[in-house]
Amino acid sequence: MPIVKANGIDIAYETHGPDDGPVVLLIMGLGGQLAMWPAAFVEDLVGAGYRVVRFDNRDIGLSTKFEGERTPPIVPQMLLRRIGVKLKTPYHVADMADDAAALMEALDIDSAHVVGVSMGGMIGQFLAANHPARVTSFTAIMSSTGNPKLPRPQREVLNALLRRGPPPATREDIIDQTVAAFTVIGTPGEDQNTNGMRDIIATCVDRDHTPSGRVRQTAAIVAAGDFRHVTRRVAAPTMVIHGSADPLVSPEGGRDIAQTVPNARFEIIDGMGHDLPPRFLPRITELVLGHLEPA
Repeated sequence: MPIVKANGIDIAYETHGPDDGPVVLLIMGLGGQLAMWPAAFVEDLVGAGYRVVRFDNRDIGLSTKFEGERTPPIVPQMLLRRIGVKLKTPYHVADMADDAAALMEALDIDSAHVVGVSMGGMIGQFLAANHPARVTSFTAIMSSTGNPKLPRPQREVLNALLRRGPPPATREDIIDQTVAAFTVIGTPGEDQNTNGMRDIIATCVDRDHTPSGRVRQTAAIVAAGDFRHVTRRVAAPTMVIHGSADPLVSPEGGRDIAQTVPNARFEIIDGMGHDLPPRFLPRITELVLGHLEPA
C-alpha cells in the first residue's frame, strides 16, 4: 500500500486506471476506509478512461492516527454545538480537505473530479471552496451542509451508530456490529450480509480497527456546525445525489447543498438509504459519468 507524506501526515492511497487519464478523487465518509468504495464503481470509472485515486482519511485505515488527542464525548458536543458553543477538537473538516489537496500535490495532480460520500461530501465542499483550482467538478453523495434547520436522524438511528456498552471482543463481533449498523442506516430491504457489504467490512477490519478515529472524525463534523458559508463558495460544476430513504442524512441535506451551490444539479434515487448497494450502483455510475464528461 503506497503512503505519502501530505499536510504533515501519512496518507495511504491507491490509484487505478491509466496514468494519463483525467483524475477522479474519491473521498469516503465517516469511519470509512478506501476499501469501502465498491470495486464495481471503481472499475466502471476506470473502464470509462479515468484514473481513480482513493485514500484513507486521517485517523482511519493506514493513514496517520491522532490517538494522543483528547476528544470530548460526542453527545455533549452535539448539544453544545446546537446552542452555538464553539468546540475544541483535534482537527476540523477543513483540515481533512487540506489533506486531500496535499495528497493531490504529492501525486502531481493539478486538478481532479471530486466525488465524496457522506462526510466525504462535506470534505469535498471545503476542498472545492478552499482549493478551487484543484476541483474540476464536484459530486456529493448522501451528504449535507450542517444546516441546523435540517431534519435530524431518529433516536434509533443514532443509537445504532453511537453504541454504548463494552466494545466488541472479537473480529466477528466487530463485523457483526458494523453490519448491524448498516442494516439500520442502509437501503431498506438490503441484506447487508449477502450483498457484498459484509465482505467489504471484513476487509476493512483486517486492514485496521481504530474506533477512536471514528470518534475524532465525528467530532470534526460536529465542530464544523453550519458551513453553508463555505458551500456558497463552491464554483465547480456540482451534482448532488441522495437516496430518498436515507435515515441518517435526510435528503433535505442533499437538497440544501444543491440549493446553496449555484447551478448545482440534484438527483434523488428512489428507495436508496445511506449506503451504495449493488442494485443502485449502475444508476449512481451513470449519473457520475454523465456529470464528469461535460466538465
